[in-house]
Amino acid sequence: MAINTKNKVHPADIMIVTIAHLLRDKEKVFHGVSSQLPMVAILLAKAMHAKELTYLNIPGGVNPQSQRLSPYSSAGYEQYTQSEAVFPLEEIFDLSMRGELDVAFLSGVQFDMHGNVNASVIGDYHKPKVRLPGGAGSAVLIPTVKRALIWRSKHDPRTFVERVDFVTTKGNIDRIITPLAVFKYQDGRLHLDAISPLTTMEEVVKQTGFRVNTANVSILPLPTAEELRIIQKIDKHGVRYKEF
Repeated sequence: MAINTKNKVHPADIMIVTIAHLLRDKEKVFHGVSSQLPMVAILLAKAMHAKELTYLNIPGGVNPQSQRLSPYSSAGYEQYTQSEAVFPLEEIFDLSMRGELDVAFLSGVQFDMHGNVNASVIGDYHKPKVRLPGGAGSAVLIPTVKRALIWRSKHDPRTFVERVDFVTTKGNIDRIITPLAVFKYQDGRLHLDAISPLTTMEEVVKQTGFRVNTANVSILPLPTAEELRIIQKIDKHGVRYKEF
């Protein structure tokens, strides 16, 4: 994956700003473990345009007040002990199934043009080349949450495939955000919605294992100086770079 970094902006920062812009004021938003990019994006949205967004995390914290992020995890003790309230993980699933969870951040290892997500195996299910962690909460949350936002720090033909090796969960995906592009799920398939200013359409097509539309595709904006300032204030340790 070739990424042009001449503008001195890291792909992680573009992804964070892109994700933050997708979040709306007064929404209930949840992320799980290993979710550094969504965590910073949620905090950026709350600092800018979505001040009344309710931030829920996997340790059970609600709107954590700590200005210090764990340098290792998106599930650090600060996200629980310094929060406004406690909302246990099992209640997240109930909230989603009752239709009251607005956004959940999830990920996967393979995605195909039909919006299928694989987080289970690479290869044959019974004799896999690689056994993956599995769907965990995604098999429940993707079908029930109002908007499932998926992020992935890799974008290559092994990630975006013609057909996933195993369907862990499917459908109800709002967007998939990568370092190269944003896909929108509409009319039963993924459509290329926008590309990063650090890449080219040719690169996106080359790195995607299924046919993509190239018409009416926008270019994502670079982060503003103010957005970069807030991101740096939120994430002094560079937690957002852990996935790259």
